[in-house]
Amino acid sequence: MSGGLKLKKNVLSAQQMARILRRMAGEILERNGGVEGLMLVGIRTRGVPMAEGLAAEIERSEGQKVPIGVLDITLYRDDLSVIAPQPVVKETRLPGPVEDQTLVLCDDVLYTGRTIRAALDALTDYGRPRAVQLAVLVDRGHRELPIQADFVGRKIASAADELVEVRFVDTDGEDKVTIMEPE
Repeated sequence: MSGGLKLKKNVLSAQQMARILRRMAGEILERNGGVEGLMLVGIRTRGVPMAEGLAAEIERSEGQKVPIGVLDITLYRDDLSVIAPQPVVKETRLPGPVEDQTLVLCDDVLYTGRTIRAALDALTDYGRPRAVQLAVLVDRGHRELPIQADFVGRKIASAADELVEVRFVDTDGEDKVTIMEPE
């Protein structure tokens, strides 16, 4: 997309996002039988506030904190030479060893699957978890790799030239999801 983008459609409001995160937290707890051995790992940048939101909902529901990790996948991307001549690598922080843990990898949008592949590659540097599950706020289709989410907030039909923009208060000053289209 060489030109600018304009708003095509508002998809989710802050209230709808909160409701979706509450539902997804319940699904994660149900699938895993509680918080024992569970770790949420947010992919930088917008997977992190999503993981934090899920963790807050899980704590409200269960009365227990679930550990949260932050994963930077910059060096694992297959488009590294395209995104920047000198990419900025940020810190990966995991709250403990991943062995014998069920990791719930959190990301805002599932599109081609390449971000998730990079995240899985990055995680192997930290050990071998019992299982890795994927939670995404938005699944927009158009997969290039055979990757599917275990927990999906909302499936959204979008054209390949559109941008699904997820905004969180922590990173963008507001919670909302929009579809942007070329001008």
